[in-house]
Amino acid sequence: MTLVLRFAAGSHKGLIREGNEDSGYAGPRLLAVADGMGGAAAGEVASSEVLGSIVRLDEDVPGADLLTLLGDAVQGANDRLRQMVEEDPQLEGMGCTLTAMLWTGQRMGLVHVGDSRAYLLRDGALVQITQDHTWVQRLVDEGRITPEEAETHPQRSLLMRALDGRGQVEPDLSIREVRAGDRYLICSDGLSGPVSHQTLQDTLGSFYSPEQTVQELIQLALRGGGPDNITCIVADVLDVGATDTLSGQFNDVPVVVGAVAETPPSSTVADQSIRDTPAGRAAGLGRSPQGAFGPAEGYDGGYGAAPAGFGPAEGYAAGEPPVYGTEDFDDEALPKRKGKALKLSLAALVALGVLGGVGFFGYQWTQDQYYVGVDGDHVAVYQGVNQSLAGLSLSSVHTTYKDIELKYLPQDQRTHVTNTISASSLGDADDKVKKLGEQATFCHKVSDARAAAAANPALPGTAPTGQPGTTPAVAHIGFRTATAPAPSPSVPGRAAPATPTASATPTPTPTTAAPSQSAAAPATGSQGDLPGLTDEERQKADSCPKP
Repeated sequence: MTLVLRFAAGSHKGLIREGNEDSGYAGPRLLAVADGMGGAAAGEVASSEVLGSIVRLDEDVPGADLLTLLGDAVQGANDRLRQMVEEDPQLEGMGCTLTAMLWTGQRMGLVHVGDSRAYLLRDGALVQITQDHTWVQRLVDEGRITPEEAETHPQRSLLMRALDGRGQVEPDLSIREVRAGDRYLICSDGLSGPVSHQTLQDTLGSFYSPEQTVQELIQLALRGGGPDNITCIVADVLDVGATDTLSGQFNDVPVVVGAVAETPPSSTVADQSIRDTPAGRAAGLGRSPQGAFGPAEGYDGGYGAAPAGFGPAEGYAAGEPPVYGTEDFDDEALPKRKGKALKLSLAALVALGVLGGVGFFGYQWTQDQYYVGVDGDHVAVYQGVNQSLAGLSLSSVHTTYKDIELKYLPQDQRTHVTNTISASSLGDADDKVKKLGEQATFCHKVSDARAAAAANPALPGTAPTGQPGTTPAVAHIGFRTATAPAPSPSVPGRAAPATPTASATPTPTPTTAAPSQSAAAPATGSQGDLPGLTDEERQKADSCPKP
C-alpha cells in the first residue's frame, strides 16, 4: 500500500478586513496555516515570516523525530519574530497563530498554537483535532460556560497563546496515524467562526476534489458575512499503487496563499530555506511572471491558489483555473458588478457596526465581572477580568482593604487570593472579602497573643513579686482581659494560690504539681500558650501563620 497526500489551498481577505493577514502553505509533506494578528503592527508580516521559517520542513522524507522537528521549527520561528521586533520596534505587538501538519507517508505530526484549527473527516464524521488556546475555551474547560455560549461570547477571539517573539512558545504537539480515505482540513478562524461544524462536515463529505471543496468552503464563509480573513487547506490521504494509471496525473507542486504570497518573508535565511526544499525548487513558489509567491495579477478577488492536488476540479475544462475572479470583463457585466460592489459596501458598513457593538458590549460585560485579588500587601476587589488584551489590562482595582493584610492569612488562603478568587457579582466578592477579613483579624489576635506569651514566659512557682510559692495566672491576650485573676482553689487541675501567712515556707496544696505547670504555662510556641480557646478556635489558630 502506497499512501499519498493530495491537497489544495485557498485564501480570501473576507468582506470586512482591508488586507489579508492569513498565510497558507500546502506542499507534499507540509500543510500549514498562520493567522496574523496585530493589525497596524504587521500581522501579515508575522504570518509570512513564521511560514517562511518552517517551510524548510517540506522535505522528501522528514529525517528526524516528527515532534522534535516541529517543536524546533516553531521555536525558531518565534525567535525570528523576536529578532525582527528588536530590529524594528514598530513591529512590537505583531504575532500569529500556527497550525501545521508534517507528513511522513504513514503518520502525521501536528503542531498547534492559537485558534486556527485542524479537523479530520473519517468515515463521514468530522472531528476537531486541535484545541483552541482562547479565553473562552478555558471557560468551557472549567465548566463556566457551555460550548454553545462560547460561540457567541464577546471575548471568543481573546488568545491565550500565540507566536509573538516573547519568551518560550508552548505549542501542542501530537502524532496521528493516518488511513487511506482520511480528509484533513486546516483553517483560520475566518472559516470556523461563521461556518458551523455541521456545515463543515457536510461540505467536506460532499465534494470530490480538494480544489472544489476549498472553493465551496470559502464561499460559505463569505455568505456567513466574511468578518475575517479566510484561509483553508484540504488534503486527502489516498492509496495509490505503483501501477495505478492515475498516479501520473497528480501534481505535487506546492501552493502558497494569503499574505505570504503577497509579502514574501524578509529573512534571507527563511527565503533560502524555502527555495532549498525539493518542492520549492520544483515550483519556484510562484517566482515567475505570475508574481512573487503566488497568484498572477488580476487574481486578487479569487483564492490565490494555482491548480494542485487532483488537478482541475469537476466542472472545469482542462486548462481552466479552478479559482474565482478570473472571468473576462465585458460591458454587460459592469452594471451587475457595480451593484454587487455597492451591496458589499453596505454589508461592510453593517458588519463594522455589528463589530463595534460587539466591542462595546464586550467591554460592558467585563465591567460586570469581579474577582478578589492582591493589591500590594493587602486584599482587594477587582472589576473586570484578570486578563490582558494587546498589552492592556482588562481589570482595575475596585476597592482595596487596608485592614486585611496578606501576612495574617493562612498560607492556603493567601495562595488563593494571590491566584485570584472569582466572584459571581460585586456582592459575592464582598462576602468573600468579609470572610477573609474575619480570618485575618483572628490570626492577628493569635499573633499578638503568641508574641506576648513569648515575651513573658512565667513558670509556676515563681511569682512576679518574688514571693515563693505564688503561681501567676496566665492572661489570654487578645481573647480575654490583659490580666486574669488566679483560678479558684476549688477548680480541679489548677494550682491553688498560696495564702499569705506568717510562715516563711507555706505548704502548697496537692494540686500544684506537674498538671498545674502544663495547664498554666505550656512550652512557648505550642497552642497551649493560648488558653481559653474552644476546640474550634484552636483548630482555626493552627492554620494561622507562625511567627
